[in-house]
Amino acid sequence: MVKLHVPANSLRLIAIDIDGTLLNPEFQISETDLSTLRHAHVQGVEVILVTGRRHTFALPIAQQLGFDLWLISSNGAVTRSLAGETFHRDLLPEPTCRQLVEVMREFRGQTVLTFDSNELESNGSGSIVIERLDELEASIQRWLEKNRQYIQFVVPIENALTRDPVQAMFCGPVADMQRVLQVLGSCGLPITVLRTEYPGRDLSIVDVLNAGCSKGHALERWANYRRITREQVMAIGDNYNDIEMLAFAGHPFIMGNASEELRDRGWKLTRSNAQSGVAAAIEHVLYGKALEPGVDDRREDTVTDGSTIVSSL
Repeated sequence: MVKLHVPANSLRLIAIDIDGTLLNPEFQISETDLSTLRHAHVQGVEVILVTGRRHTFALPIAQQLGFDLWLISSNGAVTRSLAGETFHRDLLPEPTCRQLVEVMREFRGQTVLTFDSNELESNGSGSIVIERLDELEASIQRWLEKNRQYIQFVVPIENALTRDPVQAMFCGPVADMQRVLQVLGSCGLPITVLRTEYPGRDLSIVDVLNAGCSKGHALERWANYRRITREQVMAIGDNYNDIEMLAFAGHPFIMGNASEELRDRGWKLTRSNAQSGVAAAIEHVLYGKALEPGVDDRREDTVTDGSTIVSSL
């Protein structure tokens, strides 16, 4: 048996992002990562997935791990078990979202609302609401195809606001979304705005959630519930929406394919998602194995098939 480098009671929780982190460029969990996570679980370390994906869309990934765990989804808005038990929801209040849609009227064709599938019929229809396809298809056609069963068309989109949504999202060319960010920055609404940008693809995604909602706040809430200190928490991520989560954790690691802003914060760099960076980070903390970051795989080059858009929704 491999000797633990860190006493088991000093590392009690590992929080892992999904897209660009746990999933490799082929959108699979490597056998190395899978084996390492299962060993950590057997040793009594809790694993929690913390993702921008909707809970329903994250489930197939979580189920592959082969053990019971909880998921923090929609960038911190929902914390729920594999079995469907809800610990916490931080939804975007309907009045706030209604004001948001009005303020963002010029971007109506690029607006997506998402709702908690647990409140809907069993097939999840209506989890995603849009007015029309034309502008969105130009940016996220593959994602739309994969999520067709969850999409409902509502015109005007405000009519879908019969309950609090999980979030709103705007998606399109970088220049359009820069304008979105400008408008959101001056709207005065109590919201959280998260950005993901890929200039090489001329694609930008802007997520809008309730004020104070983030992966970091949700992870802190869960750790407090479990009576786990931040020094006992490890977090692994790769993008801007992981920043609050990484800042909370006592053992923060960024992937070799991480966004530039994360690289400037002094966090430890593990291997890329193409090289089982999750396993390398965990083995470094638990067993003292040397970290040998591999080739610096740019996320821009490795993300295809709309994975980031999937993670946002």
